Amino acid sequence: MPDRPLPPRPLTLRHLTPTDAAGFIFLVADVAATAAGIWLASRPVPAVWLAGQMLLAAALVEWFVLLHECGHGTLFRTKSLHLLVGHVAGFFALIPFHCWKWIHYRHHKWTGWQDVDPTTAALVPRPLGRLERVLVNVCWRYWIPLFSVLYRVNNFWNARRLVQLFRSRPLVRRRLLLNAAALAAIYVTVAVTIGPVTLVRLVGLALVLAFIVEDVLLLSQHTHVPMRLSRGRKVDPFGPIAQEPFTRSLRLPAWLSRALLHFDAHELHHMYPFVPGYRLRQVPHSPGNEVSCWRWVPAARAVPGDVFLFQNRNESGFDV
Repeated sequence: MPDRPLPPRPLTLRHLTPTDAAGFIFLVADVAATAAGIWLASRPVPAVWLAGQMLLAAALVEWFVLLHECGHGTLFRTKSLHLLVGHVAGFFALIPFHCWKWIHYRHHKWTGWQDVDPTTAALVPRPLGRLERVLVNVCWRYWIPLFSVLYRVNNFWNARRLVQLFRSRPLVRRRLLLNAAALAAIYVTVAVTIGPVTLVRLVGLALVLAFIVEDVLLLSQHTHVPMRLSRGRKVDPFGPIAQEPFTRSLRLPAWLSRALLHFDAHELHHMYPFVPGYRLRQVPHSPGNEVSCWRWVPAARAVPGDVFLFQNRNESGFDV
């Protein structure tokens, strides 16, 4: 079997830079989709309301993608724009922007070390209680987006964990806690002003649908992929190029991949995090762990939730 071509060196891809024009196209399109979705969802006709929920769900997923790009500073050429747009995207994605940026930085630094990466540490293999196992399996089987909720709560809203992760960085820690507190206050203000019943009617179903989609996107990236365990030892991080084996790319239809700024090209993103998402497919490299969404989703859903989440394919025998 011939060897796979070596991936290009990062220096050869420095021409793949972001542009303000491209960033604003995605931003304006998402603002328009959000406004249209909310307007449709406010109409009394059930079919129109449902159309609004579906459009708003798509917009919320896009806000999560824009948050991701702003955290990397790759949506715009003008770097100062990322702070403002990042906070707006964080509002719609239900993730404080500063918390996202710092946790996601640590994710990229420690990808490959499952118990060190803060976003994968909760899935380190361990014995599960009976109720925990039932909850995981039921949610996974019936498309209940448990992971997207826990992903947010555990990584970006857990004040105690944020303090522990950044205990040696008091200024960063203070910024993260203030950001989370301020965003929580904004949500409370919106709920009180609009009314909780009206708020649920406007965005409730859309939020559930968005979380279902994000469950698929997020769990496709690193879950059930063999990783290393430090077990408390001091270890060195893997460099970006070396992170390819610990990452999976879920190949979406071309039009959808473009709309989501190639968020599905996750191996390329980890290997070249400085490349804007909307230019990732210009990287001349074919990832080794890329799989079609049409094959991966049913195969992954056929695996029991506790096995899929807390084991990898070497342990389970399920090649997903």
